[in-house]
Amino acid sequence: MNQNVNTKPVLCAGRVYCDLVFTDVPRLPTLGTETFAGGIGIHAGGGAFITAATLSALGQTSSLLSILPAAPFDALVTKELIANNVNIQHCVPAPQGDDPQITVAIASGIDRAFISRRVNSAIPVISDGNICKYSHLHIGEIRTLKEHPELPRQAHAAGLTISLDCGWDDELMADPSGLKELIASVDIFLPNEVEADQLLKAGISMTTAPLTVIKCGEKGAVLQTRTETITVPTTRVDVIDATGAGDAFNGGFIFEWLRDTPLAKCLEVGNACGASAVQGVGGTGGLASLCEISAPQLDPISALMAKKTYR
Repeated sequence: MNQNVNTKPVLCAGRVYCDLVFTDVPRLPTLGTETFAGGIGIHAGGGAFITAATLSALGQTSSLLSILPAAPFDALVTKELIANNVNIQHCVPAPQGDDPQITVAIASGIDRAFISRRVNSAIPVISDGNICKYSHLHIGEIRTLKEHPELPRQAHAAGLTISLDCGWDDELMADPSGLKELIASVDIFLPNEVEADQLLKAGISMTTAPLTVIKCGEKGAVLQTRTETITVPTTRVDVIDATGAGDAFNGGFIFEWLRDTPLAKCLEVGNACGASAVQGVGGTGGLASLCEISAPQLDPISALMAKKTYR
């Protein structure tokens, strides 16, 4: 574990899915055709969980605020949440009769595609008395924030800082009214390159939030504030499954940002966590290497390079 870890937990809010991950796919399927995957995995998924698991792997205590997928996937998902040392005291079961909340992820080359079944609300209500136990709130997708626009007020009133991932959503991207106000209500906004381009086309500036980090996959990441731009490249790695790479990046970036680490270093650690994530199946399958960072003199970048994670 690294020294100077924030001792107050981080709360990650958002949908949890059961991910059915098809790997080694030669091409994405098209209507009227069939393609065959080389492998499949079944995993807990969702951006809030993957970010929480990454924070936990780095040594930062984290909790999840979510409604769990319905049966028969609830037990499998709960077991994986606990196995990743994510506190689930604020998670509640899905209402009886709900469809299971599932994502089918198809990993092809360095990218992936998803089809998901989203059910009802993302999160249960959390009291002011409970939210004040945390130092930071991470929201896993804009859809969650749109459904619960009270979260930033509640969190800021309790003294928390807030980060927000974007998450692709056809409905919200087609009608972005109100998104600018939601993004402006957080401290850190974390879209990927495709999401950022779509928001820019809708007239939403990348300086809407005080700090925006654009995740560019194998090209690294770009940080934008209202006064500066910082670009940090990453080192290419062999990609097994890109599912959750951006959410793992979020965990690494937030971990360092909460320790007042220089912003360029925050980007480096985010890149390292993203690179680690893509080297296993599922959103957390590649994070095992982060758990091995135990020597205080090694930061995540040094430890990963010492293990020759990078080519």
